[in-house]
Amino acid sequence: MRIISWNVNGYRAAWKKGIADWLGTAKPDILCVQETKAWREQLTEEQINPVGYTGNFSQPERKGYSGVATFSKKAPESVTLGLGIEEFDHEGRVIVTDHGEFLLANIYFPNGKQNKTRLDYKMGFYAATAKVFGDLVRSGRKVIVVGDYNTAHKEIDLEHPKPNEKTSGFLPIEREWIDSFIELGFVDIFRRFNDKPKQYSWWDMRTRARDRNIGWRIDYFFVSENMVDMVADAWILADVMGSDHCPLGLDLNLS
Repeated sequence: MRIISWNVNGYRAAWKKGIADWLGTAKPDILCVQETKAWREQLTEEQINPVGYTGNFSQPERKGYSGVATFSKKAPESVTLGLGIEEFDHEGRVIVTDHGEFLLANIYFPNGKQNKTRLDYKMGFYAATAKVFGDLVRSGRKVIVVGDYNTAHKEIDLEHPKPNEKTSGFLPIEREWIDSFIELGFVDIFRRFNDKPKQYSWWDMRTRARDRNIGWRIDYFFVSENMVDMVADAWILADVMGSDHCPLGLDLNLS
């Protein structure tokens, strides 16, 4: 099974840029999309259910903001929207799909750069995520938590770590949360396959940073330790354009 995740920075904009053609070529079994910035009623039937896929959407109360969608060739056994906490769920940031052998959480984590209130919100969202999916792993479920985490974990994960130590996205408290998430039994699976520097998933488009590969790795597949042996490969698709983020991929060997 191949899973691809991509923060498209606007699903309707991505559609105009040719995401349907890309999807027809890439042909993942599951596509997780973040930052859709769209309600279902703003989309065509083809955008909701692209050819060969069933789409599930978590949309925010506020139009043109946030949102996630998961497109599957085989419909999931069940779909859960949100974390079950209204404070966070009204922003439409979470879809959890059950694929039998594993649960897949597609999440667009909050950005904390705007002000302290949003940073506090981000940290609260982080804590709630850890509780929900940590409990599932402890219960014996196999879990993948994928998406835009809006934090670079280690110095290798961004081009200029020192100047950004006081910037949300690389603050000690944010990086420490990723450490604690790993301690719950999750693995940053990309780093099991690639330990090289300059592996980024987001670039500042205003400064044309992508042209120079001056970026951050803030998009992740975190896989529970009890399913690491199922992972055949994990990679970043840095050459795929259409957003300020690029897609990332995961191959699983299923029984």
